[in-house]
Amino acid sequence: MDAKKAAILVVVALSLFYVITQPTAAAEAVQNLFGWLRDGAEAIITFLKNLFA
Repeated sequence: MDAKKAAILVVVALSLFYVITQPTAAAEAVQNLFGWLRDGAEAIITFLKNLFA
């Protein structure tokens, strides 16, 4: 098994452990992540609108 596959396996295992042991905190973390992605997308859209307006 190469290092990349081992690292992915460790990340998946830790993520599952976190979701199983602390589901509320895991849900809040995912909501925060999606909020950051949404804010970033809105900033890019605003930039492009101002650029071409």
